[in-house]
Amino acid sequence: MFTLFHHPFCPHSRFIRLIIGEYGLDLKLVEERPWERREAFLALNPAATTPVLVVEGQPPIPGAGVIAEYIDEVHGAEMGAKRLMPTTTAERIEVRRLMAWFNEKFFEEASHPLVTERIYKRFMSEENGGGPPSPDVMRAAKSNVRYHLAYIGWLEQTRNFLTGDRLTYADLAAAAHLSAIDYLGDVPWSEDAAAKAWYARVKSRPSFRPLLSEWLAGVPASRTYVDLDF
Repeated sequence: MFTLFHHPFCPHSRFIRLIIGEYGLDLKLVEERPWERREAFLALNPAATTPVLVVEGQPPIPGAGVIAEYIDEVHGAEMGAKRLMPTTTAERIEVRRLMAWFNEKFFEEASHPLVTERIYKRFMSEENGGGPPSPDVMRAAKSNVRYHLAYIGWLEQTRNFLTGDRLTYADLAAAAHLSAIDYLGDVPWSEDAAAKAWYARVKSRPSFRPLLSEWLAGVPASRTYVDLDF
């Protein structure tokens, strides 16, 4: 049994949940508000960021990238054709490149500011950065979403999935970040048909169902969030 300290709208946490869902592993979820900096959580991850995976007999495993690599090392080979990390060096480089693109670049430029401004700040105290959302920050982040969406569409014109013919960590990372801001209605799906078609396929997978069932009181989901035929 894995225990994942997460926040429901943390894109990195969603990425790990999708991986675990694809592999059919048992998972216990513990919701964490990292800005509260609980002492018990800081003991697991002094950086006070989600997600953190706890596995019996192992030290706490912090961070989406480290967790993803751990799961591949421990469970990847046994998954055979369903393994989410390719076996050849060149393919693994491309998967890791796109994982970094979404978990770092997309996160910094789009998903993190939008989720922070529209969700996290609702629950944060003023001393922790809470308060009304910043229109300037949201405007810039929404603009950034557009070119990331166009990049996904460009990849999809030559590939079945983002890195090739099958689903990998790269697809799940991209879909996790998009799902968090799709809940808010901040993805302009009408601007790129290829990206939209790719996301619809990934979103229809069973591993996505737990994410689509989550709702935030006071912040209704967008029309496209749960619609598989959006």
